[in-house]
Amino acid sequence: MPASSHAPVTVLAGPTAVGKGTISTYIRDNYPEVWLSVSATTRDPRPGEVEGVHYFFVGPEAFGELVKSGEMLEWAVVHGQNSYGTIRSKVEEAVAAGKRVLLEIDLQGARQVRQTLPEARFVFLAPPSWDELVRRLVGRGTESADEQQRRLETAKLELAAEPEFDITIVNDDIGRAADELVTRMGLTPHPR
Repeated sequence: MPASSHAPVTVLAGPTAVGKGTISTYIRDNYPEVWLSVSATTRDPRPGEVEGVHYFFVGPEAFGELVKSGEMLEWAVVHGQNSYGTIRSKVEEAVAAGKRVLLEIDLQGARQVRQTLPEARFVFLAPPSWDELVRRLVGRGTESADEQQRRLETAKLELAAEPEFDITIVNDDIGRAADELVTRMGLTPHPR
C-alpha cells in the first residue's frame, strides 16, 4: 500500500497487557473522529466496564449464534477460555459512512481480518520490554496467578508474530503511542 494512502480500517493487536485497551480508551476519549469497534465477548465484565462501550457482553450460546449467522468479521477463543469477536455489520456501516475505523483485537482476530480485509492496515502494539509487560500484567491485578501465567505464555507467542504486521508502535507512553497510531491512520494528532 503506498505511504500516502490510508486504509479505512486499522487493526491494532499485540500481546496481553501491552495496553491495547488503554490506547483505545485514550483514542475514544480524545479522537471522536475515529470509530472504535466494540467487540462482543463471552467473558464477565471487569470492574468499570460498561456494556456497549467497552464490550458487548453475551453468553456463549448467543455468541455462537452470531458466528453461525456469519455476523462476525473475526472471532476467537482467547487464552483458552472466552470468545471475543467483531460484529461485521457495525464495521461495514462505519466504513460506508466514511469513518476511520479502529479494531482493537487479539492476534487470532487480526489474522482472520487479514484474510477478509487485506487492505486494512495492521499495527502491532509492542511493550518497551518483556519485564515491563510482566509488570503491567501483574500490576493490574485483574487475573489470578494461574491466569497471569497462562497469559504470559500466550504473550510469548503473540510477541513472535510482530513481523506479520505492517507497523510496530512501542507503547512506552500512552499519549505518544496513541498520537503515532492516529497519525498512521491519516489523522493529525491533537495538541496535548
